[in-house]
Amino acid sequence: MGQLAEVKEEQYGSPVTVRKFGLRDKIGYMFGDFGNDFFFGLTSMYLMVYYTDVLHIGAAAVGVLFLVARLWDAVADVTWGRFIDSRKPGKYGQFKPWILRMSFPLVLSGILMFVKIPGMSDGFHLVWAFATYIMWGTLYSTVNIPYGAMASVITNDPVERTSLSTWRSLGGNLSYLVVGSLAPLILFVDNKADENRFLIGAIIFAILALSSYIACYKLSTERILANDKKEKLDFRKTARGLIKNKPLLVLLISALLLLVVSMLQGAVTTYLIKDYFGSAKSLSLVYTLQMVAALAVIPMITPLAKKIGKKEISGISMVICGAIYALMYFMPNMSLTTYIILSSIAYFAMCFLSTAIWAFVTDCIDYQEFLTGTREDGTIYSIYSFFRKVGQAIAGGIGGFAIAAVGYNASLGAQSPETLNGIFALNTLWLGIGFLVVGLIIMFLYPLNKKRTEQLTIDLAKRRSEGN
Repeated sequence: MGQLAEVKEEQYGSPVTVRKFGLRDKIGYMFGDFGNDFFFGLTSMYLMVYYTDVLHIGAAAVGVLFLVARLWDAVADVTWGRFIDSRKPGKYGQFKPWILRMSFPLVLSGILMFVKIPGMSDGFHLVWAFATYIMWGTLYSTVNIPYGAMASVITNDPVERTSLSTWRSLGGNLSYLVVGSLAPLILFVDNKADENRFLIGAIIFAILALSSYIACYKLSTERILANDKKEKLDFRKTARGLIKNKPLLVLLISALLLLVVSMLQGAVTTYLIKDYFGSAKSLSLVYTLQMVAALAVIPMITPLAKKIGKKEISGISMVICGAIYALMYFMPNMSLTTYIILSSIAYFAMCFLSTAIWAFVTDCIDYQEFLTGTREDGTIYSIYSFFRKVGQAIAGGIGGFAIAAVGYNASLGAQSPETLNGIFALNTLWLGIGFLVVGLIIMFLYPLNKKRTEQLTIDLAKRRSEGN
């Protein structure tokens, strides 16, 4: 699990002895996203169906809810990240104590999203949905921002950071595997969403999420002083660095688009399997195979990134992913089996970027330090998260509006052929175009290739040693 090592520099105000980076840190960091994605997966896959089929909220209204909530979350992310960076680190670090403190109200708010109060009007249910979803999203920021920023202070080694990114993705994928494979069996009865089953599922996932956050807190260790508290943070200096931080700017654009497409996929896939193919229970198989594909990527990422580079492998794989989805649109009368096989292959390709992207973020944090001389992990990560939330907001809005635009009506026993064809196009052609664009952005615009990333680490280490 790693040996103890003397740290010569001061950390958190006094010389301390900390463990060397090792397997314990990787497992602890894995548990963070394992906890995050129980509810994130539940909401991205099934919340729209819960709102339309259980609370009887119109799909367009759900789109407005997702858009408003995610835009609010984006502001909350940056506000919370700046707040975290302004706090003095404590005995156990600057970031991980907040994970423990805020995890309790977070999981409680997650349960409240799936509470349907009997005897209330549809208008009340709409207000309840707005209130509980926005509350959950705000509290999610208070846990996810310190969790994401913490990666850059666990280790400063690029290979070890890629490893952390890999383990984070492992946690998220395992969580999605649990939610994707088990949730359909819990939530649906006779191919219909069941309100009592949704509440039971939320309680189960809340217990699992809280246990995971506690494990993350117990097993992870912060080693790098996140910011010099003798100097007050200067937002103008940060802003000037951001404008010059081309890696971050390109990553923000590509991450926003990736989130738009991925969240759209999560929102409309349930309708594809439930209505187009007529088998809601098959969602379990779809999500299980996708998560197996994602898990297969994980042991490949670190050695490939070390040998070829994160940018190089991620760009190529995204282009492949987009091409597969786009070609599926031109395959008429596709069977469920064919769809599952091809979508699993495409998902496998997509996971190279989604697994490595957290390591891209830590590289951009380093580049910001190189530009400004100040380390602002929470602020930079929160800005990245801001763009993710904007992407989720756009996707949530597009998802609801798109389902409404193709004519989906939850009160109908069966959807019209035109609606079903529209749902199929959303899940193939439009996803393919989006993923293709992401791949091309990474390949041709993101500047930190393997060689430049390695040189950045050397330059920062030299600067830090000179500063001491």
